[in-house]
Amino acid sequence: MEMETMIGRGRDAIEMIVDVDSFQEGLIDDKEFDPELGPGAVIGTASIKGSTVTVIANDAMVMNPKFRVVYSGIIGLEEGYKMALAVYHTMEKDRQKAVGEKRAIVLIVDTPGNGPGKVEEIVGMNKSTGAYQLALAEARKEGHPIIAMVIGRAISGAFLCHGLQADRILSLSSKYQTMIHVMPLTSIARITKLDIERLEELSKENPVFAAGPEFFYKLGGVDEIINTPEEMKASIDQHINEVHELKINNQCDQLGPWGHGNLGLEREGRKARIHVIEKMESEYLEVIDQFL
Repeated sequence: MEMETMIGRGRDAIEMIVDVDSFQEGLIDDKEFDPELGPGAVIGTASIKGSTVTVIANDAMVMNPKFRVVYSGIIGLEEGYKMALAVYHTMEKDRQKAVGEKRAIVLIVDTPGNGPGKVEEIVGMNKSTGAYQLALAEARKEGHPIIAMVIGRAISGAFLCHGLQADRILSLSSKYQTMIHVMPLTSIARITKLDIERLEELSKENPVFAAGPEFFYKLGGVDEIINTPEEMKASIDQHINEVHELKINNQCDQLGPWGHGNLGLEREGRKARIHVIEKMESEYLEVIDQFL
């Protein structure tokens, strides 16, 4: 029996989520993007139930011929800048609109990580992905609802820039081979010097060591698990409307990274987080006079 999956189907996901024939690839209003720039990044304008949105996705079925390590959905140097530019052009076009009227940015996530090739490291790939992460944070704070939809892999630094800054993070269930994790257990074992067997045991009880959408749901990192691809559109539309309402009412502490941290506490997956934050703040206040 063939296993169901959406991995590598970023373009299919776009068609499932947006209104029929509404996706205009490479266009953010009147800004046209060079198709040869960051071919692994798919950006454009579409509508969801009649409302205009910006779409940013991975195409895991193409590679960037200029960078050998950018394939299978990896976010490389060009891809990061292209995604960031799509966000900034969206912000610029909606800058005069009131909160509640600014268009949503929908992220379709299927990435195994960044492309840390030698050329990328020398040129500064970290600046590219950092620029994209900053762009999303700025757009979120300006009032754009940002919804991340994980359809396949959401791993490591690529998920950090393409997903974790979202107001709401949704994910298909693990039935579709969806994978979310910051670091595999083999890497954690290498860094912590703990036996892999011990980490495997911990992963059965502690979501911090585990991987997958269900564990991230408990941590508060996933707002909703969606059971079938056919349900994505309705769920994304619902979350866009909810985020608009929260931003209109100035309840932004329920959104984004801070909101996900609170959600983790509510779901009893991140009980120590607030105590760590309080400890860091108290230690910071003790020494800040030395640096002012």
